[in-house]
Amino acid sequence: MVTVVELLSLLLVSVLWGCTNPLLKRGTEGIENVTKTNRVSQLLAEVKFLFLNLKYLVPFLLNQSGSLVYYYTLSTTELSLAVPVANSLTFLCTLLTGKLLGEEFGGKQAVAGMFLTMAGITLCVISSVVDKDSGKLNMTQAVQ
Repeated sequence: MVTVVELLSLLLVSVLWGCTNPLLKRGTEGIENVTKTNRVSQLLAEVKFLFLNLKYLVPFLLNQSGSLVYYYTLSTTELSLAVPVANSLTFLCTLLTGKLLGEEFGGKQAVAGMFLTMAGITLCVISSVVDKDSGKLNMTQAVQ
């Protein structure tokens, strides 16, 4: 049985992951200009570039905090619900945040995909709220 706290945790994970993806992409702009003579110094220079760049570091830390919430939620939620809900809502948050930042949206197919994704998430949540024994909605347990 899924609880409201579990659903809110999955939503928080999706927002933290999805909204930071386009920001991480923007934060890495300029890394292609970092050049060194060998592989080890190139790697170290790129790591230094990223971790001294607040445009990358802040979204990275928020994204990683989403991972912490996700792992906690996995310990309390059914995997068959947690994984598809978190990942599909992350996709939606990434699309919407990218659009707000001026990125290409994907047109009618992206909109159709979002509606189908939301329909699938709705079915996953409803199936987790339905009492397995009686087949009836058990909203008192779902709200716990």
